[in-house]
Amino acid sequence: MKYFIIAGEASGDLHAANLIKALKQQDREAEFKYLGGDLMHKVTKRPPLIHYKQMAFMGVVDVVKNIRTIYRNLQQTKKAILSYQPDVVILVDYPGFNLKIAGFAKKKGFKTVYYIAPKLWAWKEGRVKKIRKYIDKLLVILPFEIAFYNKHQVAAEYVGNPVVDAVQNHKGLSRNEFLEKFRLDNRPIIALLPGSRRQELKMMLPTMLSVVKAFPEYQFVISGAPSFSQADYQDFLKEFELPVIFNHTYDLLQHSHSAIVTSGTAALETALFKVPQVVVYKTHQWQYEIGKHLVKIPYFSLPNLIMQRQIVTELLQNDFNPAVLKAELQQINQGDKRRQMLLDYKDLENLLGKEPASNKAAKSIVNFIKQTC
Repeated sequence: MKYFIIAGEASGDLHAANLIKALKQQDREAEFKYLGGDLMHKVTKRPPLIHYKQMAFMGVVDVVKNIRTIYRNLQQTKKAILSYQPDVVILVDYPGFNLKIAGFAKKKGFKTVYYIAPKLWAWKEGRVKKIRKYIDKLLVILPFEIAFYNKHQVAAEYVGNPVVDAVQNHKGLSRNEFLEKFRLDNRPIIALLPGSRRQELKMMLPTMLSVVKAFPEYQFVISGAPSFSQADYQDFLKEFELPVIFNHTYDLLQHSHSAIVTSGTAALETALFKVPQVVVYKTHQWQYEIGKHLVKIPYFSLPNLIMQRQIVTELLQNDFNPAVLKAELQQINQGDKRRQMLLDYKDLENLLGKEPASNKAAKSIVNFIKQTC
């Protein structure tokens, strides 16, 4: 069968790549065309029609500045779908773009599957009407999403969480290999994960770096996003000699003592690697003020949302400042707060389940296609 897959961000590239591997096991004659990144390229042996680096735009300002590129990407994708005539269009997260494509694909008679459903429980709940209208099969990765979509008369299937798969499948460097490869010393590591978007880098990294000198007994290491180059970090590092490590985030987390993490998928990854963390987020003040009235969730980070209680500290907007960050980092580096967080991480892992999400999703997709042929 022929699969057309769209992943518009680095995390989507990872999870779509794992899904492709699983689809190949379920369907020996599987063919793929896709929008995505290097990981999908590796498993398909063919380059993306559009790389996610040309698609990862965040916030109103970023979107407006790149509106022509977004329009061009949409048109190119529509033409590719019509030319390829896939058996199914699989959409991976990235709702702003993917819901537009879902409407087009559905109208043209293609089957549509959404893997990693949009987080409509957080904001833009009205988009659920588009899910109900355009999506034939909805696969969710957070346990509480079933109830949300059922409330809106949308049948959803929980397939587990692909982050669990990715962490479990990680076979990385030993600590000695990691330290030697990146010329690190033996001090405990504090990982800095400032995000994968340019606006996040600008908003998060300076405050993260503000606490470095307060912890000389630790070494700080920045996880470089695949959408950036070393040069993108240099303006922030004029006063520091910190390593920026690319394409080894999981190795970094595996060998870290604690972490400061921009809210997003990385917070869940950090939790599953059992690394005590402070989750942070900051945006333009006007965006934050608007967002406060639109976002309808009790917590901001995925570990807290999944557990439906606070297990990691969240520092948002004005609370994300050097003094508060320093105090929180001290608490998770040692003591009762650190121990409790590690216990909570075990409960989180049990709640998510350990069955590979990509395998379960692939089986569901292949069965769906066969049943609807």
